[in-house]
Amino acid sequence: MAYLYETHLHTCQSSACASAAGREYIPYYLDAGYSGIVVTDHFFRGNSTLDPYLPWRAWVREFCRGYEDAREEGARRGLDVFFGWEETFEGDDYLVYGLDKEWLLEHPEVRRWTRREQYQAVQAAGGCVVHAHPFRQHDYIEEVCLAPRLIDAVEVANAGNREQGYDALALRYAEKLGLPLSAGSDIHHIEQAEAGELYGVYLREKPENSAAFAAMIKAGEVRGTADLRIEAGRLESRGDEALHTPLKILDETEQPISRNFWDFLRAGTNT
Repeated sequence: MAYLYETHLHTCQSSACASAAGREYIPYYLDAGYSGIVVTDHFFRGNSTLDPYLPWRAWVREFCRGYEDAREEGARRGLDVFFGWEETFEGDDYLVYGLDKEWLLEHPEVRRWTRREQYQAVQAAGGCVVHAHPFRQHDYIEEVCLAPRLIDAVEVANAGNREQGYDALALRYAEKLGLPLSAGSDIHHIEQAEAGELYGVYLREKPENSAAFAAMIKAGEVRGTADLRIEAGRLESRGDEALHTPLKILDETEQPISRNFWDFLRAGTNT
């Protein structure tokens, strides 16, 4: 038996670009056969509804409202709801799983972390960092930024990507790195659920909590594209994938590696 989980979901309680409250999603995911969802609202440097000048403990309490709203309704109706967040740096976004509200309350320094500091701290706490939609190209993204040594997995399919080629590039990237795969809806609005545009991952065991979910993603329990719930043909290469946005690839110290993406794929990551 496989258990289906949404990995990328936003609520209007914390994400300024979302229109649905956490509890509103629950019946749609139950009807679609999901075992659970992970609420990943935009974090401190992302498109958040929250006042960044709030005292840290007040900020965290407000940030968790969307998750707690979904968790309460999920518990009532029988859907797992796990906690996570999506942090933004220079247009590159990372999903963090496996940590909790109490951890955040004790780590106000998270607001100032670099990618490297984020990765090291999440690793130390037993969590997982997933690069979300790594090849998304929009007018608000000045450059595509990759940090291959500062992630645990790659979101290779994102239902919010307007071009299929972004996902095809992400799959090639993940395969070259040998990293685990993930897929998510990046859902912000109920209309997406109503249209059935929902992605996710299949797990062979049911995770008990957010930490267990993070461990499964990190350990590669999503063993290939067959373990992704995505639309048919989504990851097929059409041979015309292109980067129309400048690219920056970072090493483990966040220093740029001087090469383009195609050279990177051919040569590997050891420089």
